[in-house]
Amino acid sequence: MSHPDKPLLAGVMGCPIKHSLSPILHNYWFKEECLQGSYVPLLVEPDKLKSALRSLVKLGFSGCNLTIPLKELAIEIVDDCCEHSKKIGAINCVSVQPNGFLYGSNYDWSGFVNGIKYAFPDFQLKDKIVTVLGAGGSSRAVCYGLLSEGVSEILLINRTTSKAESLKQDLGEAIKVVKWEDRHSYLSDISLFVNTTNQGMAGETSLDISLDMLPVEALVYDIIYNPLESELLRVARNRGNMTLNGINMLIHQAIPAWEQWFNITPNSSEKLINIMEESVNSE
Repeated sequence: MSHPDKPLLAGVMGCPIKHSLSPILHNYWFKEECLQGSYVPLLVEPDKLKSALRSLVKLGFSGCNLTIPLKELAIEIVDDCCEHSKKIGAINCVSVQPNGFLYGSNYDWSGFVNGIKYAFPDFQLKDKIVTVLGAGGSSRAVCYGLLSEGVSEILLINRTTSKAESLKQDLGEAIKVVKWEDRHSYLSDISLFVNTTNQGMAGETSLDISLDMLPVEALVYDIIYNPLESELLRVARNRGNMTLNGINMLIHQAIPAWEQWFNITPNSSEKLINIMEESVNSE
């Protein structure tokens, strides 16, 4: 909750952290809301996470976000967490309660879904078939969000089949595990293709998948945002598909964090998206 008699303070913990766009996003909102406050990046190594989180109280933080590789670790440190976090197995938001307790939430799943709804208001997920690439922490949040929207089936592709099977066991029978070598063949009847891996990110190899069988009406969603248009999105756009990068997901997972920390609901806007895109392009 906010403390109107003193500046508001929040941040993001990660290792590395210098790549994060979150300070640009949150400090934009402080300015837009005419609030005295600051959102700061915090370099925290995994073995220092417990002490860093416990320091939030005495340092006057309302809370913090968490990024790689801290999301799964933090769930064992906070005093309590929401049911979404427990199901996904990770938290990306920590709130300092009035009694000093730390409460963990996961808004990645809703940020993913609401990012689609903002960019493509008429796009429907209910009863649709979706292909998701990757079975890491981001994939767990994405699959949870898709299931919450009532998709009929998730075709889950991962290089390590056992990891995908573990995700299916945790989240439900609507997930069908597809072997990596069969990945090109499971795109023909889908409405949405999601890449949750880091392949295609700046400095990483491009994603090895053919979109030849993908319906032109399908949406292609790459949750990375650097580059703004990955090779996957470029190929999809050139063949006529709708495309979406991860900036909308980043914005929409941050909105409920503000509601929890400051009891304020900030807004997304094309101006904000443009500012964040300009920041990526300037790197």
